[in-house]
This record gives sequence, structure tokens and C-alpha cells, in this order.
Amino acid sequence: MEATATIATANASKYLQQLCKHWSHKLETEFDALRGRVNFDVAAAHFNAAADHLTVAIIAPDAATLDRLEPVVARHLQRFAFRETLGIDWVRA
Repeated sequence: MEATATIATANASKYLQQLCKHWSHKLETEFDALRGRVNFDVAAAHFNAAADHLTVAIIAPDAATLDRLEPVVARHLQRFAFRETLGIDWVRA
């Protein structure tokens, strides 16, 4: 299963890198200025930065894992974006 959010922000690259650096202390991560990946226990979050938005995709084996990870990713992202209010609306495929 997959949940995706496209978040309007001019700071997409900054937030992507902050999130990946933050999680790299405990989880396997890979990132550059435009793309990132964080491997959670049974799921992965993929980040893609553009000039005006950040796309986040969580790929998980089931809805329960998405239910658990969507708020975790959103909460961390909002913490790094404390100077702006982000609209984070997950869409499941």
C-alpha cells in the first residue's frame, strides 16, 4: 500500500534533508538535495523536492502501518517547518 502527500513549500529540499539527517541516527537513510529515502522497520518513506513542493510517499505492507507512519512523518515534518503551516493531506493508492 502507498500513501502520498504533496506539500506546498518553497523549502522542500531543506525539509527533506533535515528529515533524513534526523532519522539517519537510528534508521537507514539515503538522500541528496532532491531525493531521499528512510527505511522504517517494515515500510519506507520517499521524499522528492521541487521548487514549490515536497512530495512524500510512504510504502507499507498494510493500512495499519500507514495509519501508524502517516502521523509520525507529518509530525516530524511540521516540527522542522515551524515557521510555516504545511498542508499535509495523505492520499492512499
